[in-house]
Amino acid sequence: MAIFLGIDPGSRVTGYGLVNSVGNRLEFVGCGRIKTSADSQPERLKTIFEGVCSVIEEFSPQFAAIEEVFMGKNPASAIKLGQARGSAMVGCLYHGLPVEEYSARAVKRAVVGSGAATKDQVQHMVKALLGISDTLAEDAADGLAVAICHANTRASMIKLAGAKTFSRKRLR
Repeated sequence: MAIFLGIDPGSRVTGYGLVNSVGNRLEFVGCGRIKTSADSQPERLKTIFEGVCSVIEEFSPQFAAIEEVFMGKNPASAIKLGQARGSAMVGCLYHGLPVEEYSARAVKRAVVGSGAATKDQVQHMVKALLGISDTLAEDAADGLAVAICHANTRASMIKLAGAKTFSRKRLR
């Protein structure tokens, strides 16, 4: 049993989601959004840091993962997003929580099966995988998707590490 925190960083809204891995099942723990309202970037970063710290203190996750920066056409936006990511990561590290990073394509592939999935498809699959009937905010669904990706990746790595032998022979 382990709780995974997934973070979808943003300079205005940072989404987060928590799942509990029990055996080979994932259970919904919680999700939400950290909204920043300040006009100054340093104040926004402080809000993100405090918000992540608050989530960690409330839910006590054992693992954390965050989505990597997607480099778009606007370098200024990418820099702000990178700062938001850094603030969220420092919040995790401040609480002794190891942080893994996943590309948006890897997260989409883990949840939907396609790295080119739309936001609606990710949202739909997150709800289906976790048995959520309520409406999810896009950012919160993305945070849950990151948590699902990390939980599944970690489970796969543990299975591989526990394998007694490895053969490239074709299975019949």
